[in-house]
Amino acid sequence: MPFGLPHPPFRGDDRLMNSQWGLTIPLPGVPLPDHAALLATLADLGYTDVWTSEVAGTDAFTPLALASAWSPGLRLGTAIVPVFTRGPALLAMQAATLAEAAPGRFALGIGASSPVVVGDWNAVPFERPYERSRDVLRFLRAALAGELVDGDFDTFAVRRFRLERAPAVPPKLLLAGLRGRMLRLAAAEADGAILNWLSVEDVATARAELAAAPEGFEVAARIFVCPTADAEEARATGRRLIAAYLTVPAYAAFHRWLGRGEALKPMWDAWAAGDRKGALAAIPDEVVDALIVHGPAARCREHVRRYAAAGVTTPVIALLPTRELAAGGAPALLDTLRQLGARS
Repeated sequence: MPFGLPHPPFRGDDRLMNSQWGLTIPLPGVPLPDHAALLATLADLGYTDVWTSEVAGTDAFTPLALASAWSPGLRLGTAIVPVFTRGPALLAMQAATLAEAAPGRFALGIGASSPVVVGDWNAVPFERPYERSRDVLRFLRAALAGELVDGDFDTFAVRRFRLERAPAVPPKLLLAGLRGRMLRLAAAEADGAILNWLSVEDVATARAELAAAPEGFEVAARIFVCPTADAEEARATGRRLIAAYLTVPAYAAFHRWLGRGEALKPMWDAWAAGDRKGALAAIPDEVVDALIVHGPAARCREHVRRYAAAGVTTPVIALLPTRELAAGGAPALLDTLRQLGARS
């Protein structure tokens, strides 16, 4: 729009907004500047959202800031920004900036993250993650509404902070949760919950903890998708991811809660003994097949739709690399995204 004219809040197509379909960016193997042309095509392929994460690659906000300009029809979300690695005021300022750049189409997903990301990599004590998540959620609710925040929370104190540029449309606040306590907090105080590393069948277990959530509550889930007909390649990729993530104590406890303790115990035992190869080999095929969506792209799309049918309101595809995508370059990637899109 011309400089100086107000930018209207995003309305979106009601049918699409009731059937959201997300994609994790940046995509593997694609330089960030090359996403401009790609993002411009996503809405036509049936994608309504793009979501970012923050681990050891890009930060969560920069790709979305670019996407807000490159594709002004897409909804933007973070899944997740850790609640420990920024001060509360800085987190509010970054969220407010993006909410101003993309009015009405930004959702801020926050979560505790992990001791590795928070403590080992960012030199911040990983203490009382439930309480910190709750306090940051409450602070953000007030700060992003333009309120003066002045007081003590359980895990930090803020003195006389008010955003100078409070967004006209505050972002939705989503909270990442694995087990009951954090999910119930999300249902009580957030606008949505973010799920991760679960099967279609596991969605019902998580949704049961969200039973008290109000109408319109969003349930987003990152779904790992490996679009290849080579099951062995997909399972090898999946085993590496599962070993890296599900050996983290919080995810291990999550999968014990979901009932996979017996199936994953050999992996955990081998990992604890320093036997990385043995840990990979100990992961059963059925666990990989439950947690990693794989097969031809069209079949993957139907599998993702099963998550939506189970109660995920915003499925977010996390595309995993394959030999076909590496060999086929940009045309193969675009074709794969087309086949995975909601309109295919």
